[in-house]
Amino acid sequence: MINLSTLEVVVQEQQARFKRQDLSVPREIDYEAYFKTELVVVITGIRRSGKSTLLRQFAAKDKNFCYLSFDDERLINFDVNDFTLLMLLWQKGGDFKSIYLDEVQNVPKWERFVRRIHDEGYKVFVTGSNSKLLSSELGTHLTGRYRQIELYPFSFGEYLQLCKLPTKNITTTAKQAKTLHAFDAYLQHGGFPYYCKTKERSFLTMLYDNILYKDVLFRFAIREKKAFRELANYAMTNITKEFSYENLAKNLQLKSSITVKDYLSNMEEAYLFCMLSKYDFSLKKQHVSNKKLYAIDNGLRNVVAFSFSGDGGKLLENAVFIELKRRNNGDELYFHKDKRECDFIVRNGASIVQAIQVCEQLTPENRQREVEGLLEALERYKLPRGSIVTKDAELTEKHGKKHVDIVPAWKWFLNNF
Repeated sequence: MINLSTLEVVVQEQQARFKRQDLSVPREIDYEAYFKTELVVVITGIRRSGKSTLLRQFAAKDKNFCYLSFDDERLINFDVNDFTLLMLLWQKGGDFKSIYLDEVQNVPKWERFVRRIHDEGYKVFVTGSNSKLLSSELGTHLTGRYRQIELYPFSFGEYLQLCKLPTKNITTTAKQAKTLHAFDAYLQHGGFPYYCKTKERSFLTMLYDNILYKDVLFRFAIREKKAFRELANYAMTNITKEFSYENLAKNLQLKSSITVKDYLSNMEEAYLFCMLSKYDFSLKKQHVSNKKLYAIDNGLRNVVAFSFSGDGGKLLENAVFIELKRRNNGDELYFHKDKRECDFIVRNGASIVQAIQVCEQLTPENRQREVEGLLEALERYKLPRGSIVTKDAELTEKHGKKHVDIVPAWKWFLNNF
């Protein structure tokens, strides 16, 4: 239970601070659709990706609302029974129609309260930073009552808006030069809003530590902290590379492949990494096949990993993967590997709908490998055309009945091709 006077002070301070918060860059979502829905809106994503700012952007369309963030040490003893006290405090302040709850996963059984107030007719927005924790709670008590927004750090289009650069009609040489310069910066620095504004490297190192210790080590009560951190650092360095749990356990001298699998799953739940599976028509083979790891953000990766001069291709592939996740409309992502390899295939329902290869530069040495890998995927999944995303090349090639679109990355990220 929480002290009434403490709660009252926190509520007043947070509400005032929330109203003063900068609205920042509009995100690439359909605000009206989420604002008009009668369902609970659940915003999930990694720490500092802009969830609180997105709440403020929604609240800007609201006249009467109440807000509380549970990422506040003064609310550490807040439990589900205190929600009744919270409602009384809010109601004492006047009429309101909407409720905004930030980092709500910090309160056990929060979903029971949200269901009750939703049933009472309140419009409810909630945010959280742990995918599995939220999904289990949502599935238990809010089935059919919510719509989810999975929020990532800034897209390239959002980054351009922050830089006050255009995202459309980039036709002149001068405009393209500025866009290319911005893309190179985006590829290196990533899209965490605060870091994009300040370039304070310490922000990313502290963020990484907070995610590891607060969202993973503490939450999952992991005792082998040194081994866990070594695995996380190794994974950051080796993004886009194929791996098996067994080999990682052996290379890092961890207890077992099960330990590696559990640790990586814990990090994935905190949105630090995403895992990609090889596509196979057999679900059993797909489950046991090698995986690839992708970091949630290039900037976060670069402050942690051992960086090498040849990392440009990794960073481009990682950024393309995250962009595909950001665009997700219920699609599933895999990589293709048989005689050749294709970086990404996109499955929608029962059908493969896209095949995408990523290559920083097409050269005489790698061109055949990259094109043949894409063509193999197009043939296997009966697709008429596919894309190769590169830093600068642009043309369309015909290979028999298949079309290969070679697309500059900046255009691909802006859907401008």
